[in-house]
Amino acid sequence: MVERVERAGMKVAAELAAFVETEALGGTGIGADAFWTGLSSLVHDLGPKNRALLAKRDDIQSKIDAWHIAHRDKPHDNEAYKAFLGEIGYLVPEGEDFQIGTSNVDPEIASVAGPQLVVPITNARYALNAANARWGSLYDCLYGTDAMAGPIPKGGYERGRGARVVARARVFLDEAFPIAGTSHADVRRYHVEKGQLLVDDLPLVNPEKFVGYRGHPKAPHSVILRNNGLHVELVFDRAHFIGSRDQALLADVRLESALSAIMDCEDSVACVDAEDKVVAYRNWLGLMKGDLSEEVSKGGQTFTRRLNPDLSFLDPNGKETSIKGRALLWIRNVGHLMTNPAILDRNGDEVFEGLMDAAVTTLIAIHDLKQKGGNSVKGSVYVVKPKMHGPEEVAFADEIFTHVEKMLGLPQDTVKLGVMDEERRTSVNLKECIRAAKNRVAFINTGFLDRTGDEIHTSMEAGPFSRKDFIKRKGWITAYENQNVDIGLECGLSGKAQIGKGMWAMPDQMAAMLEQKIDHPKAGANCAWVPSPTAATLHALHYHKIDVFAVQARLATGGRRAYVDALLDIPLATYRKWTREQIIREVENNAQGILGYVVRWVDQGVGCSKVPDIHDVGLMEDRATCRISSQHIANWLHHGIVSREDTMAAMKKMAEVVDRQNAGDPFYRPMAPEFNDIAFQAACDLVFEGRVQPSGYTEPVLHRRRLELKALGRN
Repeated sequence: MVERVERAGMKVAAELAAFVETEALGGTGIGADAFWTGLSSLVHDLGPKNRALLAKRDDIQSKIDAWHIAHRDKPHDNEAYKAFLGEIGYLVPEGEDFQIGTSNVDPEIASVAGPQLVVPITNARYALNAANARWGSLYDCLYGTDAMAGPIPKGGYERGRGARVVARARVFLDEAFPIAGTSHADVRRYHVEKGQLLVDDLPLVNPEKFVGYRGHPKAPHSVILRNNGLHVELVFDRAHFIGSRDQALLADVRLESALSAIMDCEDSVACVDAEDKVVAYRNWLGLMKGDLSEEVSKGGQTFTRRLNPDLSFLDPNGKETSIKGRALLWIRNVGHLMTNPAILDRNGDEVFEGLMDAAVTTLIAIHDLKQKGGNSVKGSVYVVKPKMHGPEEVAFADEIFTHVEKMLGLPQDTVKLGVMDEERRTSVNLKECIRAAKNRVAFINTGFLDRTGDEIHTSMEAGPFSRKDFIKRKGWITAYENQNVDIGLECGLSGKAQIGKGMWAMPDQMAAMLEQKIDHPKAGANCAWVPSPTAATLHALHYHKIDVFAVQARLATGGRRAYVDALLDIPLATYRKWTREQIIREVENNAQGILGYVVRWVDQGVGCSKVPDIHDVGLMEDRATCRISSQHIANWLHHGIVSREDTMAAMKKMAEVVDRQNAGDPFYRPMAPEFNDIAFQAACDLVFEGRVQPSGYTEPVLHRRRLELKALGRN
């Protein structure tokens, strides 16, 4: 039984109440009574509206299902379909042009393009690593990944690979910071004279790219350069094992990497009760106060990891200045769907978790607003709000934060909003979604996985979908990606907000990332998601090659490249002469991904992890990847592409594969041969009950099964 205390008509889990009252409120100037009264008002005033919006989702979905069933044996009539979506309120009329009015936005979001990390807030080590990923060693990231050809050394320093890394870094410097008359590869000395950087007495081709130095101007410890808004630090050290062998004493090239990071309370965590939420909120508090720390054991040594300080240096004229040492932090709240037992309302019902997140995470951010030089230098709080369906739900999010600002005494629109374009009802109404929070929007993005999961669920009754690899090749995905950028530019986001692209899901495949992910800045995205600090540093190379704001300026003059009709092109399978082997292979691939993720989620409370796929390639898995895989199998089951018996056989076969892949984990509980544990049942629920899950989301099943396991004392 959960111990609860009475607060303003609510029954609050004692550990959450204690955290708020003894840790979060201190120093904010807000009293406990005022906070709980404000939260109670938020819960009871807006809870019914939240519930009504969810009911509207269900009503719209049932009407879409009925339409597809009625038209299943007829040629698809896109105009009739579009008219129908308008009649039921799924598709709303697009209004006149406008520009967002978002103000007080930090430069990392408004005016500089670069990588963005997303990490689970419940893992303090990951959170600190992400915040500190503002700067990364190019040498380390090239040396320790497949970004450089050849086997990655294990053990001591391999000089041959090190020399190739140094040479490649010099090529980057020549491209980004060319020298008049020579190459960085041939340089013997960097020094500052009369406010100018001289390299072997030669100037940079673009002298304005030199922004400062550390140490003595004649022999600086480091030189700071800037290209496309991103800083690079050349570090000189004759005592360093690399610098001592370098003719210019260059020991490292450090890149400004993760300009921003999303601390995630949603898809990458497993927060099902007050115990879990307090872990998330406490880590966010440490980040906002600047005192988060974590004991880390690495290489046989234990040390304390803390937030990095800013990088202080002298500008070209010798005046002291600094650059941030940490990424600008967003906090991703949960969406509108889930409730959480951490708080019960006056009727004894669980409160909506999104309302609780809004109040508590914004309260915690006040600690940052009260200090100088913390997360936001503009006095803003940055909240990503995921999984919203259409303008009405975005307007509701705006209403939530207006309420929170009033209860916490913050100026209107202090909270900036990130609107994730990952549900089809948002995609087809994106301009009106942005309009609904036009003075808060500071971020939009595309996310293929959740967007595809919603695509399948929304059109479940339309017919069987293509195999997953072929869904990516359909025209709707290009239209979706293009329209997101075009509408963002049309609404004035350039220079005021981030237009983002999705995650690189293969953290061990950096060579492929370097080859492919340059497409994101080329597409006009001024941020794109990466899975690790290493990936952030390597992805930063793309933003040195591409001037994203120049790309945006060019795209803004060309008009839209896609319209609603293209987004409504459902990626159904038009050619279905699949062999039994092809069908089983597709189902097994989906099943393996689901099981590999769910077993860690349910048994260990791990919300995001690198899960080996069916070929033992490590992929980043979270609830978005689980959603698409489970919805895909559910769709094929529903339309008879695969039988229930064959699907269960695939689930059991892949459970054995997942058991083998996790054999080295001492905390892992095998699913085979009984196949009756809670985690395996959860995975089966996602598949066999997938068609009736709200919007195809995985949270209801995962939360229910995780709570079931915790009730048995097995967490």
